[in-house]
Amino acid sequence: MELMIVVAIIAIIAAIAIPAYSDYVTRAKRADGKTALAAIQLAQEKFRANNPTYTAIMASLPAATTSPDSYYTISISSATATTYIAVAAPTADQVDPLCGSLVINESGVESVTGTASADPDRCWKR
Repeated sequence: MELMIVVAIIAIIAAIAIPAYSDYVTRAKRADGKTALAAIQLAQEKFRANNPTYTAIMASLPAATTSPDSYYTISISSATATTYIAVAAPTADQVDPLCGSLVINESGVESVTGTASADPDRCWKR
């Protein structure tokens, strides 16, 4: 009987701890995408300081096309003389239906493509 109680307590603790740990790991991987987008923002501003426009060509920037830990693929979806949109799309190693892709523009406006698109702060501020 005592063994059954111990097993039940361990099961309850595991039921609470495993989802919390999974959420923590997802948020940690999301930080990888945010770091890569910050590097793109810096590279775009350096590029524009030397040119009359932003660039949509990743090869023109001294920035990688993947995030530092390779959880996100980085791209520039559009660029004009005064605007750009940078996107960090999750790879197979980063399943994140809540946030989906992380998106940022030249003004620093942050958005997401996942189910939290109405409240991007859930993905960007956590």
